[in-house]
Order: sequence, then structure tokens, then C-alpha cells
Amino acid sequence: MSIRHGLLALLEHGPRYGSQLRTEFESRTGATWPLNVGQVYTTLNRLERDGMVAQGGEDDAGHALYVITDAGRTELKSWFATPVDRSSPPRDELAIKLAMAVGAPGVDIRAVIQSQRHHTVKAMQDYTRLKAQALAAIENGGSQERDDVAWLLVLEQLIFQTEAEARWLDHCEVRLIRLSAAAGRGADRDAEHTTAASLLGTPAGRASSASPTGAPSEGPSGQASPAAPSGSARARPPAPPR
Repeated sequence: MSIRHGLLALLEHGPRYGSQLRTEFESRTGATWPLNVGQVYTTLNRLERDGMVAQGGEDDAGHALYVITDAGRTELKSWFATPVDRSSPPRDELAIKLAMAVGAPGVDIRAVIQSQRHHTVKAMQDYTRLKAQALAAIENGGSQERDDVAWLLVLEQLIFQTEAEARWLDHCEVRLIRLSAAAGRGADRDAEHTTAASLLGTPAGRASSASPTGAPSEGPSGQASPAAPSGSARARPPAPPR
């Protein structure tokens, strides 16, 4: 997450002070990635060091204001025009966990998958309810419509992300069951079946008998989700599952 570029984008709308930037950043993203004031001022100090922002006096309440410079506008324009680099993906805790669970003594990898799937589906349902609230706020034409649209886009990204994760977990379970079944049909059936069963962290007799559960039908459309609960559409969502 690029906090520096987010702050530059907010400063392009005019001078801001630190806690104001924090509030506006969290309003745009629905507090999905909360900031503390210390982070904001540390980032502003670095941007000032790099010549991208400058101090621009104080407001009536005595808050120190920051303004974006020409160098900052050039950097911001470049950020918007450059695709996010996917050649070096960030570490994913769930992928690492499943990779380490393969063959780990005493670990039932299918139980790990099913537990994560339950959490992922719950998060997807929560995001979908919040999306319904955000859409209602936009339709009502409130004073924060721009922030509600920004929040809606963030929510839909989270929904797509959790949908993909649920499908991947289903795929992992099916893949392990097929590998176990294929090993059981080999020439050295008993030895290979035991080895494949160890990938699942289950006894050899169990490995090929279980069947995976299907992925949930909830999606970004929200059609299959429960009715939206009462409360603010700006409520902070659960953290993206990992």
C-alpha cells in the first residue's frame, strides 16, 4: 500500500494538516487500512525531504499545513499512469501456511483448508453487506458521495479477492484428493498411498474418501447475500483474510 502516494493525491485537492489527511484517507478507504497520525507525519516528513511537499503555514486553529509541490504532482501523475507491479508479489500468509502444511507431521491439511474457507466465506458475506450499504448511501446522494464511491471500489476489490481465495481453496482440496487417489492406483499401491495420504495429513484410509465442499455463491453482485444490517456504510470491514 502506497501511503505516500495516497497523501499526495489528497494534498492535490488543497493544503491539509496531518490528522486531516489521516481522516480523509480512512474515509476514502472505509478504514480498511487504518493509519495512525505518527505514520502520516513520518510520511509527510519524507515527502518534504524528497521535495514533494512543503509546509504552507497554519490554519486558523494553528495546525501546520502541507502543500503539494510541482515535483509531488509529477510523482503523483506517474503513479496514476504506471500499472501496479505484479512481478514480485507480496508474501501471502495463507499460501505459505498451506505450502508448509504439506507433509507436516500431525497436520490435517484438509482441516486447515476447511477452516480457512469458513473464515473466507464469512468475510465475503460481510463485505457484500457493506457493499449494499455503500450503494444505498450513493443512491441517497449524501454529501460524502465521492468517498462512498471510493469505498465501494475498495469493497468490490475485497469481494473479488475473497471469491478468488474461496475458489483456490476448493481447488487445493480437490488437487490433494486427486493426487492421493492417483498414488493409490500405482504399482506400489500401499507405499504410495501412504505417502500421498501424508500430504493430506490424514490416515491412508481417509485420504481418498472425502469429498470437497463447493464454493459459496455470494459474489460482487450481492444477490445471494443476507440482507444488509442496520448501521453506517462507513463501518470498518473485517481485515482481508490471509
